[in-house]
Amino acid sequence: ILEDTAPFKTLFGYATLVAEDGTPMHKSKGNMIVFDEAAERVGSDTMRWLFANHIPEKNLHFPRIPTDEDMEKAAQTGLPVRLSEKWMLVRRTLDKIWNVYSFFVNYANIDRFDPTQHQLPTAERSELDHWILSELQMTIREVTDGLEHYDTVKPTTAIQEFLDDLSNWYLRRSRERVWKPELDSDKTAAYLTLYECLTTLVTLLSPFIPFMTEELYQNLVRSVDDNAPLSVHLCDWPQVNEDLLDERLTNETHLVMRIVGLGRSAREKAQIRVRQPLNALYVRVPSVAEEEALSRLSEQVLEELNIKRLQLIGDDSDMLSYTLKPQVKVLGPKFGHLVQKILTRFKALDPHGVQEAAKLLIETGKLNFTIDGQQVELTSDEVEVIATARPGFVTAEERGYIVALETTITPQLREEGLVRDLTHYVQDMRKKANFSIEDHIGLALYTDRDLAQVLQHYGSTIASETLTDDLLISIDHKDKPSFNEVYRETISPNSIKKLEGYTVEVVLGRL
Repeated sequence: ILEDTAPFKTLFGYATLVAEDGTPMHKSKGNMIVFDEAAERVGSDTMRWLFANHIPEKNLHFPRIPTDEDMEKAAQTGLPVRLSEKWMLVRRTLDKIWNVYSFFVNYANIDRFDPTQHQLPTAERSELDHWILSELQMTIREVTDGLEHYDTVKPTTAIQEFLDDLSNWYLRRSRERVWKPELDSDKTAAYLTLYECLTTLVTLLSPFIPFMTEELYQNLVRSVDDNAPLSVHLCDWPQVNEDLLDERLTNETHLVMRIVGLGRSAREKAQIRVRQPLNALYVRVPSVAEEEALSRLSEQVLEELNIKRLQLIGDDSDMLSYTLKPQVKVLGPKFGHLVQKILTRFKALDPHGVQEAAKLLIETGKLNFTIDGQQVELTSDEVEVIATARPGFVTAEERGYIVALETTITPQLREEGLVRDLTHYVQDMRKKANFSIEDHIGLALYTDRDLAQVLQHYGSTIASETLTDDLLISIDHKDKPSFNEVYRETISPNSIKKLEGYTVEVVLGRL
């Protein structure tokens, strides 16, 4: 008013804020939520993340917050207040950030790793490191572009996708590198790469969740570098490093991730857990370039799916047969009176014709033919292609990518699966016994003669995977371990933890 100018250059606002059920908020209705109460009970950053992920043109249905009774109960029990399912969905990203941060901090502290005291050129790091750093550059670009156009949905989506890649792929595939005892160049590369991803992510997230990112920044950066800016909100905005972008590597890694995802789907169909090793996975991909990439990167697929062998199959393979299923509800409105003739055309196809039509739909997404002088073009959305494997195999497919999983479990594979399950259970017991990640333990296993013989054969594997320096495997409880017992638990057919029909008494102790 004083200067006769607009009070702002650009106004960013949301549509109406309403109650969770879509009704307007009114004090008289008793459904009004006071901002301060919501911030205190749910968390300011959680609320900000809710808004940042919301398309601003649409009304925002604000989830209910914990009641006074909920808060009182939490105070009495000493447990965190229970949030609604919708708030937990909002918090999922924030929790994932904490998990990645905790992984780095826990292991970096064990190794007394100081990121300011180590340098390793990117060129000397692994292909896995190159990939996640390339993904990081693309995320910086997406977030920056979105914010410059007053768009918060695009940046938050990009951050969540990167966080999924970082947590679900990079971190999982880097665990063995971090777990090994010596701090060699490969382990240093993993630490430095993860540190760069975390510190950059914290800066990118700072406009959205300022309080959480400030806490992370102080511990990640300020605790090791007194010369760093006093706050994450005083840091320079990240810039894209074009030299780190690698489109080929990105495409190849996502190809591996896709095949792994299909392999997991096939395991779920067969109801075979990932800890159970299997013999072979047969894979068909649409292009020769992808076949070459998958051949080079097959070890990653095998490790992720716990499979011994990967074999590529071509169009002439007898591993798969195809069935075509026209989607009548989709075809009807488009082709009208021709639909019945189209269906008749499909029914008349011989087995060879079905296979050829299926391959065309898989490879090109289209199928063309003529009916009554009229050209008909069908797409893969209008005709479903179902791949079926030979007996003893289970398939999964997605847009031309097909896997066939061999489901036969040999006696040796069964034994390996039992050992993997037992190792997993012992790891869980270590946590219950409050052992630190780096603690070496004593372990005693009491079971019957058959299982004891199997476990004896894999004793070195069990000891290595569970950090056991003193391992006793016995069929007689009179055999006492030489360590002091700390924790005891029984695995049986009636317990939550099961090892087929066996009963195993597990004893953990300190050395």
